[in-house]
Amino acid sequence: MTNDRLRDVYVVDAVRTPVGKYGGALAQARPDDLAAHVVRALLDRTPGLDPGRVDEVVFGNANGAGEENRNVGRMAVLLASMPPSVPGSTVNRLCASGLDAVVQAARTVAVGDATAVIAGGVESMSRAPWVVPKPERAFPAGAPEMHSTTLGWRMVNERMRPEWTVSLGEGAELIAERHGISREQQDAFAADSHGKAARAWAQGAYDAEIAPYEGADLPRDETIRDGSTPEKLAGLRPVFRRDGTGTVTAGNSSPLNDGAAALLLTDEEGLAATGREPLALIRASAVTGIEPQLFGLGPVEAVRRALAKAGRGLGELHTMELNEAFAAQALGCLAHWPELDPSAVNPRGGALAIGHPLGASGARLAGAVAHQLAAAGSGTGLATLCIGVGQGQALVLER
Repeated sequence: MTNDRLRDVYVVDAVRTPVGKYGGALAQARPDDLAAHVVRALLDRTPGLDPGRVDEVVFGNANGAGEENRNVGRMAVLLASMPPSVPGSTVNRLCASGLDAVVQAARTVAVGDATAVIAGGVESMSRAPWVVPKPERAFPAGAPEMHSTTLGWRMVNERMRPEWTVSLGEGAELIAERHGISREQQDAFAADSHGKAARAWAQGAYDAEIAPYEGADLPRDETIRDGSTPEKLAGLRPVFRRDGTGTVTAGNSSPLNDGAAALLLTDEEGLAATGREPLALIRASAVTGIEPQLFGLGPVEAVRRALAKAGRGLGELHTMELNEAFAAQALGCLAHWPELDPSAVNPRGGALAIGHPLGASGARLAGAVAHQLAAAGSGTGLATLCIGVGQGQALVLER
């Protein structure tokens, strides 16, 4: 630390690509190019800021096994034509990697180690590679086992307790059972998410934060289904339990996606250099752990702790961006927050419709909250995600 007082941290701007579907419009884009694209977009939208004054670029990424080249934050610096003197790092907290990047960047600014940091996240689930473990000895007789790095457990340590390593979908089923969440409730929640997202795009609510990716025919988030209804979703079969007890389907689960998002964070000095009015202030954050199979409930305690640090209550939130990994997971969290106004949650749609490009989602949510607060003119907002292997993270912003 360089001083004995924490500095205010401003969100100057936030951008994201439209989210592409698995094998869709962004499937031909490398993840490092997607990351560089949103970094460049932030800089182009802030011409008063000399790129060389950016102290660091921090990116979240949940894969790291392929074209991300392990440190996609540094790759983004170079590919975005920033001065090579600007350092870059990459963080991995699985589904909340992008939010963790924002939190880490905010801390760096708050303690005085930086005046301007770009934080974001990226994921190409379409281009996530297959991996093959190295054999324990040379010339193995059997065929090697390949593992997809797109999503979920792989090469599981045999010392892990079996109940901890269930699939994400089975974890959602467990939450539905625990909270008595019906298939009908899940489908209704999912249809509502699609409706809100479609209306938000049609009304231009996302215009301020979108940085279209050149060469991709992607006018909006690719997995939004116009006209989605509970009745249509009811026709889909359960994916994770096929014994008649399942309620989690492809329609009430977030899809596989590609995309990137980034935010520009500064202190007072950095803000003056941009010549811009900030969208919001970062106030507090929290991260918590939970039994891995109940990962979807991770936000419950994280939200409570973050709000307590900010001196706010759930009833005071103007907006909450709650990542919708599964409808059952989101509904399970909401059951713990009876004082929260349901209309404040994901007012422009959530991941069930928009998509969940793992490493990018947390940055997308934080940017969405900042833009919504700026549009409202004042208020308190919160971004939160559940995290595979049992964690939750939350970030409180104000204007």
